[in-house]
Amino acid sequence: MPKISSDTLWEQAAEEVRSRETEGGEEEGGEPVSERSVFLTGSKAAGKTSILLRCLDRDEPSKPTLALEYTFGRRARGHNTPKDIAHIWELGGGTSLSDLVQIPITPVSIRGYSPFCLFPGRSPVILILDLSKPNTLWETMEKLLQAAQAQVEKISSKAQQAQKAKSGAKHQTAVQSAARVLPKDYPDRELISPFPVPLLIIGSKYDIFQEFDSDKRKVVSKTLRFVAHYYAASLIFTSIKSESLMSKTKSFFSHLAFGLDRGKTMSCDSTKPLIIPAGSDSFSQIGSPPTTDVDITSLHAKNPKDLWKKVYERVFPQENTSEQRELKDPAKDPQYSEPQIDAMRAQKDQELDQYKRNAAKSWKGLELET
Repeated sequence: MPKISSDTLWEQAAEEVRSRETEGGEEEGGEPVSERSVFLTGSKAAGKTSILLRCLDRDEPSKPTLALEYTFGRRARGHNTPKDIAHIWELGGGTSLSDLVQIPITPVSIRGYSPFCLFPGRSPVILILDLSKPNTLWETMEKLLQAAQAQVEKISSKAQQAQKAKSGAKHQTAVQSAARVLPKDYPDRELISPFPVPLLIIGSKYDIFQEFDSDKRKVVSKTLRFVAHYYAASLIFTSIKSESLMSKTKSFFSHLAFGLDRGKTMSCDSTKPLIIPAGSDSFSQIGSPPTTDVDITSLHAKNPKDLWKKVYERVFPQENTSEQRELKDPAKDPQYSEPQIDAMRAQKDQELDQYKRNAAKSWKGLELET
């Protein structure tokens, strides 16, 4: 077994899987096995696990994700070829546990394992947003992407400092810079801000979303098109109730996770499910923010992304997140309820409160005596 050099338990587990599956990194025929780490996050209860299981061809019931969970998938590139491995980390709890991004996004995962992606050597991020809840969509998207981006940039900064300390270093890694280099002919290359790693945005529950008013659907669709293009990301709307949409979603997933062809299907029509590979859209095709009841100049936006955010929030005011902050403690999250344990916890909390009150009375009594 190769020496395990990872610092955390999660990294050690991933290293153990790699060593067992690859047996030295090669299979019969001497071809190298490709490995890649994928970080999956998104809206709470958006169907992330269900979508992941379908993409991995696993016929098993989905369960609520407990904080951060690990799994892996395998795919063969062709007949009698090695099976490539994808290490998949799924973050549950929506934005409440975004601090846990530091576990799956590490120097090891960011370095990547193979050059198959359009943007090689980077650990892709998959963001799943609940289309049926547009009033939490922007805030969820913004917080989770900010958390992931900050972690990638932190790793990159540390790597740069370490490399500077090694004068004449011969070994260069893929984390030298957080910037993702796009092809010279990429649409609006000088106007966008590419996400530091390949990004796929999935809009889930399209079966519910398609029943929305057409004007509201247009606002959500155009806004997500803008965000996806701004970050040089791919975008697809899906529903686990549609075999056709799930098949296309699986193609996008397999492209990021295993380097397989994602197909050439594309749809920018807001009356239909959006299917837009990275680099296929442009600001001229997207157009301006869809608003008729407000003067855009009165919004005092700092930049184009801020303008789209302000217009979107005019149509879909974002819900108060105080409840989400209160549920920072997973023990208070109803998603993880355990009746018997919760009842015992409530009893112990009452006993602790009573103990504190009695202790406070005792101290007051001592103060009076003195």
